[in-house]
Amino acid sequence: QVQLVESGGGLVQAGGSVRLSCVASGRTYSTASMGWFRQAPGKEREFVAAINWSGSSTYYTDSVKGRFTISRDNAKNTVYLQMNSLKPEETAVYYCAAGGRGGWPPPKYDYWGQGTQVTVSS
Repeated sequence: QVQLVESGGGLVQAGGSVRLSCVASGRTYSTASMGWFRQAPGKEREFVAAINWSGSSTYYTDSVKGRFTISRDNAKNTVYLQMNSLKPEETAVYYCAAGGRGGWPPPKYDYWGQGTQVTVSS
């Protein structure tokens, strides 16, 4: 059993940067691979980035490569998403996920946070 709480969302101008944090509690040793997803208004939830348990491997959707960085600090039970050069179309609720399984990148996650709103103004 794992609980996830996201923070760091807010309003940012196009071209700006935001750093999201996700703190895990509970059985944190079972979080394994973690990821970030987002859901924009009127669109389906989409995968953004994933990181394995040690942080040695990362994976990104093509549209964010070179601009976003996922990282984790297991001593703090926290995963981060650094987002640079943000675009208005990336306005969305961003969700943290943990307990990735089934391969790499993980096709399934067992735990989800409530999400944090990121609004990118044009």
